[in-house]
Amino acid sequence: MKGTFDLVSYECSKIVTKRYSTSFALATKMLHTSIRGHIYNIYGFVRFADEIVDTFHDYDKELLFNKFEQDLEKALHDRISLNPILNSFQHTYHTYSIPKHLVDSFMKSMRMDLVKNIYRTDAEYKEYIYGSADVVGLMCLKVFVKGDVDRYESLKDSAMALGSAFQKVNFLRDVKSDFEQLNRSYFPNTNLRELDELSKKRIVEEIKADFRLGYSGIINLPAEAKFGVYTAYKYYFKLLKKLQKTPSLEIKNARIRVPNYQKFGLLARSYVKYKMNLV
Repeated sequence: MKGTFDLVSYECSKIVTKRYSTSFALATKMLHTSIRGHIYNIYGFVRFADEIVDTFHDYDKELLFNKFEQDLEKALHDRISLNPILNSFQHTYHTYSIPKHLVDSFMKSMRMDLVKNIYRTDAEYKEYIYGSADVVGLMCLKVFVKGDVDRYESLKDSAMALGSAFQKVNFLRDVKSDFEQLNRSYFPNTNLRELDELSKKRIVEEIKADFRLGYSGIINLPAEAKFGVYTAYKYYFKLLKKLQKTPSLEIKNARIRVPNYQKFGLLARSYVKYKMNLV
């Protein structure tokens, strides 16, 4: 039965989320059950595209990406795919009328990772961030507001800012692996071979500005989404504070993490604030 296949597809997206990001999976679990599965579906899709360009070094990445993109187009058109991750995503895409240009922008940024290693200008950097992060925030927002067009429009800027903040925190945390393993440098006008405190401070302040705008949207999200998104915000902001306190030399030589006990502490404090209407 098609329904059984769909359920298996959704489970696959959920497994992908849990396997690849315990932090995102934890935050997603805090969403209401009516929308939780759709966020798994979005994450599974973006994660698979990202994996192709980031980790499949022993294969022809461009060939694999082209095939994935062709399968994506067919899935969106046919409303079914034998790739369970794409089958899950097409269901969410159609259920919430996710604009096609958001998907196209995401795929464009992923394709940029196949051919581009250094982002030298602010324009290049912003284009990549928009496609790799901002539009993912907008896809999720489509789910959060459940088709409310006015609410979506009012929260678009904050959703994009939050997506940018999360992505930039990942960039700063992963400076070592991005530069040494993938030979990538996302931050323009920054020499990652000699990342100094002044450059790090500039990046941190840029991310904090994104977080401020992002938070202004969180407080206006529907109840079904607010706690989960707030949990993700608190986790990434905690990670940013750890990066801010870490000497730039150490950031270049190690991957900074938030230990599990701190994650669960953040979750508990976030829940108290949420229940007390302090978010």
